Amino acid sequence: MIYLQNEQLRANLSLGKAVEQWLGYVQEDGYVILRWISIEKENSEYSVAYIESLDEGNEDFIDVYEFSTLDPDEPLGLINTFPTLKEAIDFSLNEYGADIDKFLNSGIIQEEYRSYLNGKR
Repeated sequence: MIYLQNEQLRANLSLGKAVEQWLGYVQEDGYVILRWISIEKENSEYSVAYIESLDEGNEDFIDVYEFSTLDPDEPLGLINTFPTLKEAIDFSLNEYGADIDKFLNSGIIQEEYRSYLNGKR
């Protein structure tokens, strides 16, 4: 996996490009719940979305964006907004345990899911 370096992470977000990070999974009541975050710039604010979805995929279907979210009232995830990029990044690290060295460009989270599936075999 090609993770963004700190400078790339900040540059992408400053330019309005979203970034994501796979946070893994948890097992609850017989279900596997996938977890990830997305950070993006919206106008002059930065939003951090925390997404939990049911593991409905397989090797032929890895589009985690299409999986059912755990909370149907929050289809885009639990979203918090911040006035600065630093606050958004710090929040993702402190609140969700994200790793500054594990952010990806948006749209690549499926490859993290594929790695998760490969690890299950």
